[in-house]
Amino acid sequence: MPAAAAAPGGAPAGPETPLPGSGGSLVMVLDSSGSMGDDDGTGRTRMESARTAVGTVVGGLPDGYPTGLRVYGADRPRGCTDTRLLQPVQRLDREAVKRAVAAVQPKGDTPIGLSLQKAAEDLPQPVGGAIGTRTILLISDGEDNCGTPQPCEVAEQLGKEGVGLRIDTVGFQVEGAAREQLECIAAAGNGRYYDAPDAEALARQLQRASQLSADGYRFRGERVEGTATGAAAPVLVPGQYLDTIGPGEKRYYAVGLDAVSTVDFSATAVPQPGAAVDTLDALRTGIVYGTGSSCVTDTAHFYQKEGATPLTSAVARIPAEEGNHACDRAGRYWLVVERESKKGSDAARWPLELLYGVEAALGNGITPAQSQPGYGKGGKDAVLPTGDPRDVRGGTGFNDAKELGGGVWRDRILPSQTLWYKVPAGWGQQVRYDVEFANEPTVERGTSTYSYGATQLFTPARFPLTGGGEFTSAAMYNGRPSAIRMGGVPVAWTNRYEYRSDVQPVRAGGDFYISVTLGARTADIAENPQIGVVLRVSVLGDELAGPEHHAPVVAKKADKNGNSSGAEDSGGTGGAGWTGIAAASGAGAVVVIAGLVSVRGRRRRATQTTRGSA
Repeated sequence: MPAAAAAPGGAPAGPETPLPGSGGSLVMVLDSSGSMGDDDGTGRTRMESARTAVGTVVGGLPDGYPTGLRVYGADRPRGCTDTRLLQPVQRLDREAVKRAVAAVQPKGDTPIGLSLQKAAEDLPQPVGGAIGTRTILLISDGEDNCGTPQPCEVAEQLGKEGVGLRIDTVGFQVEGAAREQLECIAAAGNGRYYDAPDAEALARQLQRASQLSADGYRFRGERVEGTATGAAAPVLVPGQYLDTIGPGEKRYYAVGLDAVSTVDFSATAVPQPGAAVDTLDALRTGIVYGTGSSCVTDTAHFYQKEGATPLTSAVARIPAEEGNHACDRAGRYWLVVERESKKGSDAARWPLELLYGVEAALGNGITPAQSQPGYGKGGKDAVLPTGDPRDVRGGTGFNDAKELGGGVWRDRILPSQTLWYKVPAGWGQQVRYDVEFANEPTVERGTSTYSYGATQLFTPARFPLTGGGEFTSAAMYNGRPSAIRMGGVPVAWTNRYEYRSDVQPVRAGGDFYISVTLGARTADIAENPQIGVVLRVSVLGDELAGPEHHAPVVAKKADKNGNSSGAEDSGGTGGAGWTGIAAASGAGAVVVIAGLVSVRGRRRRATQTTRGSA
C-alpha cells in the first residue's frame, strides 16, 4: 500500500500558517449622515433599520471573530473629518457592538473616502504571518459629499497595497450616482456591491457580506517567495507552500528530480470571493527543464464573469518507460506559475497555495493492474443514495474540508462562496456524486435573473477532473431547483499512461476533494441569506489492497451495529484507501490541459508518495 511519507531529510523547515486561525477581521463602516434619519418606508428611520441589521450581523458571526464598528456623520451637523471608531476591531463583543450602534444619531455629512482610509488602519495585520480576509463593510444611503479624498481612488489604492483586503459595500435605498459610486468602491476594493432596497434586504445583504468574510479560505504551508526568473529561484523539497502572485507575474521555484519518479505540482490561487474577473483570466502552471525547455503546461480559466473563485492549475511529469524524453533525465527543473489578467480585472495580489509531491517508482517484480479509463457503473446514470439528508458544514478550503462518506448530505451556501468536502477512495474505487441547489424564495425580480452553481472534483494531488464529456461541472441557477452530476473513473496506477485529462490524474488513492460554488449574482435573486444545497455521494467498487495486478480486496470492518465500513450510509467512510496529502483546487473553473507528457506503456514500478509536511 502506498503511504504518506516524509520528504527526504524531513519536512520543509520554516514557519507554517496555522490552520485553526483564519487571520481574518471585519470593520463595519456605518453611514450616520443626516439622510439616515429619513423614513425607510416602514415608519422607521433608516438608522433604526440599520441598527437592527447590525445586531443581526453580530449575532451570526463566529464567537470571537475580530469585529469593529466605525461611523461617519454622527458627531456634528457639518464636517468632512467627522469619522470615528466606536468599537475597536477586537475579539467579538456582541453586546458592546449593539450598545455602540444604539447610541448613534444621524447628523452630518458623508466623508466616505476618509472613512475608508481610517477603516483600513483599524484592521489589524494577521498574527504570525497568517493570510486572512480583512474586510471593510461599508453601509451607506448616499454618495460622498466631501470630494477629497475620492472614495474610488482610496479603494483602488487600498486594494493594491496588501494581500487579503476587501471592501464590500451595501447600498441602502440608493440609486443613480450614489449606487454607481458604491459599485465603483467595491470593484476597486476587491469586493462586491450588495443592493438593499428595503430593511429586510439590508439585513440579508449584511449577513452575506460579513459571513463571507468570516468563512475565508484557511491556508496552510511554508512561506516561500518565487522569483521572476529561474536564476535565483528558491529550492523546494516535497511539501506545501504559500506565496503570492500579481497580475502578469510569473513565479519560478527550483527542484531537483531523478530520472524515474513521477512529479506532481499544483498551484491554487485564492482571490477575494466575487472580486472582478474576466472570463479568460488565467492561472498557468508548468515544469521547465534546462534553459527553458517546457516539459508540460496547464492553464485554468474562470470561464465566468460573475466574480472570482479559487482557481487551480496542476501538472505532472510522468517519465517514459524508455527514459529517452528530454524531461525524463535527472537534474535541475523549475516549477512555474503564471497569472494572466485582463484590464479591469482584480488587480490585487492573490495568495497562492502550492503543492509539490514526488511519487517514487514501483519495486521490482510488481506488475500494476490495467488502466481503467471508463466510468462504467459510475457514469451519469448511476443510482445514488436516497433518503433524508444529514446536516454537514463544508470547509473553507481543502485544508479543512469536511470528510464525507457515501450518503445524502445537506448544507447551506452563500453567494460567491465555495464549500469544500473530502471523500476517501482507494485502489479500484471511484467517486460519484450529485449536487442539488434548492428551490428558494426569490426577490421580486429573481426569476428573470440568472446565476450559476458549480462543482469540481479533485484528486489527492489537486488535479481538477474535467468529467471527460460524461459530466458538466456547472448549471444555471435562478432560485429554482438545479442539479449537477460529477464523478471520476476508478483509481488505477496505470491510468497515468492514458491520454484523457479525466483519466490520467486518477492514479493514486486517498482523499478526493469536492468543491461546491454558488455564483455571486445569486445575491440579487434569493430572499434567504444562504441557499440550501444537497450532496448525494457514492464511493463505488471494492477497495483493493494495492496497485498490483490481481490485488486482493481489502476486508471491510463491521461497526458496532454489524454494518460494513463501506456501506452506503451517511455515517460511513465509503471504503477509504490510504490517506495522501490534503488537496484543493479552483471551483467552478474549467481546466484546459496542453502538452502533457504521457506515454502508453506498462511499467513495473510501485508508488510511494512523498508529500512533505502538508
